[in-house]
Amino acid sequence: MYVDTMAEKLRVFHQIQIAHSALFRAADRRTRAMIGLTTSQFAVLFVLSQSDGQPISDIANQLSMGKSSLTGLVDRMADRGLVCRRISPQDRRVTNIYLEPEGRAVLAQGKAETKHFNQALLEPFNDCEQQVIQRFLSHLAGNADAIINPENASDEARMPPKPDKQHD
Repeated sequence: MYVDTMAEKLRVFHQIQIAHSALFRAADRRTRAMIGLTTSQFAVLFVLSQSDGQPISDIANQLSMGKSSLTGLVDRMADRGLVCRRISPQDRRVTNIYLEPEGRAVLAQGKAETKHFNQALLEPFNDCEQQVIQRFLSHLAGNADAIINPENASDEARMPPKPDKQHD
């Protein structure tokens, strides 16, 4: 079939991996130069802007990062005055992470950079193609486990993804 032949030619998984690495290397260079943060640090600020005062475990889950990696990242961000740690009033064993005013200021600059990234990524494509790209990326994000590990997929994993807020 044409579709199977096309899929073999595309080597989609490999191309996604290469594109992801290239894109994030370029984005890291730009965000470091423009706002002094890595894309991972900026992502922490963005997650906190959606819901401030989260434990590191929740932030790590949202960003698909390990807690230990994120702890070091948050340490560096706290040293710069971008975030702070506070003991949770509900559970004193939990430490929540909060945006500081400097973090909010850098976040605003970072959102402008993200808007630039999104415009540059989508510029070569017409509206119809952009919708297909959005559908494809939403499908991947919402079904990654079911796609890669179909034998372990639950019914919930096969559900369409809930729309999330974009980093405009």
